[in-house]
Amino acid sequence: MRLLVLSTWWPEPADNGSRMRIMHLLRALSVRHELHLLAFSQGPPESVQHAELDGMCASVQAFARPGRPLTTADRLKSLVVSTPASVRATWSAQFAQAVTSAAARLRPDAVLALEIDVAPYARLVQRTTRILEDLELNFMLQQYRLHRAPHKRLRYLLTALKHRSYVRQTLRDFAAVTVVSSDEAQLVRAIMREQPVRVAVVPNGADVAGSSAYQYEPDADTLIYPGALAYHANLDAVQFFLHAIFPLIQRERPQTKLRITGRNTDEQRAALGSAEGLEFTGYVADIRALIARSSVEVVPLRQGSGTRLKILEALAVGTPVVSTRKGMEGLELKAGEHLMVADTPHAFAQATLTLLNDVELRQRLSQAGKQAVATRYDWRTIAADFCALVEESVHKEVS
Repeated sequence: MRLLVLSTWWPEPADNGSRMRIMHLLRALSVRHELHLLAFSQGPPESVQHAELDGMCASVQAFARPGRPLTTADRLKSLVVSTPASVRATWSAQFAQAVTSAAARLRPDAVLALEIDVAPYARLVQRTTRILEDLELNFMLQQYRLHRAPHKRLRYLLTALKHRSYVRQTLRDFAAVTVVSSDEAQLVRAIMREQPVRVAVVPNGADVAGSSAYQYEPDADTLIYPGALAYHANLDAVQFFLHAIFPLIQRERPQTKLRITGRNTDEQRAALGSAEGLEFTGYVADIRALIARSSVEVVPLRQGSGTRLKILEALAVGTPVVSTRKGMEGLELKAGEHLMVADTPHAFAQATLTLLNDVELRQRLSQAGKQAVATRYDWRTIAADFCALVEESVHKEVS
């Protein structure tokens, strides 16, 4: 089949969760189908990397990511129009023209919209099968729950309701939609009611075959948190850990270090304050070697949505994980068997110390975690299931 793929993210290099997911799915699709990719870049379109994409796609095009600050007029207009202000503020006429031109030239069997931001462009393509990949609804409700100030709660509640209405209207034009967890699937089915859209769970995964090259051989008393601080949920998690948890760990094991990966600015680092044993690794193209050399991966997340690739990557190389319940949300893993789970600062610190003090427990969790990922979260199996979903959706619409 000929597939027109529209992406919110330029997927190469695959150095964050969204890009990794896209690359694994495209790689699997490219084995059986002809792919044409149009995607927004995170930097200048002319400077994007595309060597690997060129081997998978018949054509690739990068576009500048649109966007402008929301004005008061934008917010007022949102009171009377159905399209969210954030969608209107990021509309790209250039991208829309490229999509319609590509569709007319290629006559694709299906259009894949990778994330909700590019769904409006997929709707421009007529007489084809449309599939929306990786829809998230829960994050809007989280913002409402996180805030206590009445005016902010009201604002986020209204935003969440508008977003749900917009998603419901959008999905009427799609044959199928994928989500990363059963919780997200329930939310989508609830808002779609009797609308005939197929909702499929396509979880995040890990590169099990590639991870087998790494052995869990940790540096003593070394913790790791993989994730750039530019993402608000990562910044909140690290601040929470450094201020409330790390001092409790260092009180018993003062030699303990924390590695933080990713591109982080001086301003973002300053927001963490000063702490002994803090190490910034900077950008690392493949962080699996660093994770495998860390005693424990800590995931003290309190907000965010989706499922955590960082947990799956750690378990795939055999590094034990301590996570909050929020951090392991949507993953079919058992606390105490595949990873340690704790929510309060004291409990999180104690779980981490228990692992640092008990080599046998670390090895037991290491083996169980690797087995769980290999069984349930291997990208090869997940991507194959996604390919089957695309093919079935097209064949159903044709028939």
